[in-house]
Amino acid sequence: MDLSTIVGIVAAFGLMALAIMSGGPLTLFIDPPSMIIVIGGTIGATFVHYPFREVFGAISVSKKTLVNREVNATETVQRMIGFATRARKEGILSLQNVMNEVEDPFLIKGLQMAVDGQEPEAMRDLLDREIEYIQERHQNGADIMIAMGTYAPAMGMIGTLIGLVQMLQTMNDPSSIGPAMAVALLTTFYGAIMANVLFLPMSGKLKLRSQHEVLEKTLIAEGMTSILAGENPRIMEQKLHAFLAPKHRTSSFGK
Repeated sequence: MDLSTIVGIVAAFGLMALAIMSGGPLTLFIDPPSMIIVIGGTIGATFVHYPFREVFGAISVSKKTLVNREVNATETVQRMIGFATRARKEGILSLQNVMNEVEDPFLIKGLQMAVDGQEPEAMRDLLDREIEYIQERHQNGADIMIAMGTYAPAMGMIGTLIGLVQMLQTMNDPSSIGPAMAVALLTTFYGAIMANVLFLPMSGKLKLRSQHEVLEKTLIAEGMTSILAGENPRIMEQKLHAFLAPKHRTSSFGK
């Protein structure tokens, strides 16, 4: 569970609700017609822009903003060094015994190809291609979130125009001015909230998650290629450390 996302959303909505209630009841900011215009319009515009499959795929990817496995690049490097040391001492086929201890499907695929005798260049090409597909899926999800963050305020402005038109048409009836003005103002309010509290921050979080996951997968691909090529674990460690910040470089062989 991603605590920062949950805390951020709760804090944003909680503080806004507190500010609203300090000046009046919260019900003043609840208007179903305005919600229908903004939410329905945003969803409709998104479906016009993207096919159903892409939108539903983005919903699946967006779950990473709430539930995500933490990626520890230092641990990944140490794990790959352990595999390299074992393969150097006991042979590449010994890695088959550790596959049951691995949960990452990407790493399992790399280990399986190594055990099956795949050529290092061919294995690296396959793993790199899968990394590219992961980046593409994550980028599509982030792009859709950005699009929804763009459409929501636009739908808010459309709702504002609808409310103003309704208000101008009923100026001779003072009792109808209030509801029309509420639609005019609250649609802009809802659109701004959806864009700046949900969609755009979620897009940024997805891009960050993608960077972390791609780094982990790149370390695995580089490590498995080095193992299959029979490189010395010390040299392999130096190559993998190039992907990490200096403060995260911990040697498995001491100084």
